[in-house]
Amino acid sequence: MRRLLRSPKIVTGLCLTVAFLILAIVGPLVAPYNPNSSASTTIGIAQPPSAAHLLGTTQTQQDVLSQLLAGGRSTILVSLVAGVAATVLAVGFGVAAGYLGGWADDLLSMLANIFLVLPALPLLIVIFGLLGRSNNPNDLLIGFIIAVTGWAFGARQLRAETLTMRARDFIDSAKIIGERSWRIMVFEILPNLVPIVATSFLFTVIYGVGTFTALSFLGVINTSQWSWGTMLYWAQNAQAAQDVHIQWWWFLPPGLAVGLFGTGLALLNFGIDEYVNPRLRTAGITGRRARKAGLPRRPQHGLTPVLRSPEAA
Repeated sequence: MRRLLRSPKIVTGLCLTVAFLILAIVGPLVAPYNPNSSASTTIGIAQPPSAAHLLGTTQTQQDVLSQLLAGGRSTILVSLVAGVAATVLAVGFGVAAGYLGGWADDLLSMLANIFLVLPALPLLIVIFGLLGRSNNPNDLLIGFIIAVTGWAFGARQLRAETLTMRARDFIDSAKIIGERSWRIMVFEILPNLVPIVATSFLFTVIYGVGTFTALSFLGVINTSQWSWGTMLYWAQNAQAAQDVHIQWWWFLPPGLAVGLFGTGLALLNFGIDEYVNPRLRTAGITGRRARKAGLPRRPQHGLTPVLRSPEAA
């Protein structure tokens, strides 16, 4: 943990992610106004930020800050549910395919390849169109539906790593002493795949954020349910970015929120990759630290430089 927390990418990503998680929990509780209520019924122009409305109002005089705080919970909850569900599917299919081999590997790999080539966004539009906008499911079901289209890439990675691991000595030893296949996969192989599982989870959460925001922006999901994508949907309908006076306070905050949350997750992912992969471990250090450690600024091709701490040396 100390080595992980020394990485600027890990620290920055962790701070951003935790801040948005806290926002998702307390956001709707501290919203200054009801996001659906209109402050005035006579003014039909979006008002810029002021003391009464810190992020301004929409065309119907709804408080933008309240919509941003209330919409964060739905967006983050759907992305986390999609990440957890897709990771569980990826671990189950990937590890089983890599360890069992034979016809099981062929069948599970074919299923993963089918989901890899399917266009995810059009498929989700068709699924939610069949469900109907008036009977849209809750956030948990939306997350599970998104997870169905986002598990295949992680499953392919886990299968490849399991294939290289099942021929190692400790796996042969577990087979010799009579351990069952499910126990070998869960207690022998899976603990060695934790970094890959973590990066797969973070990648899938990013995918869930982008997909849910895109579906909400397109109006596929019920637009009465507040999320950051719904805010962009109503701003687009009101031509907030195309008017003579651009109403930036309406569409810029939700767009920045989506970008910053995704950036935090991506920084965590990059930090974990650098921690796991020794080729990337020295890629993020500055030139001054590299020279101080005695490393060449441009390492020789095919050579893996390793940065050792003074204690290890």
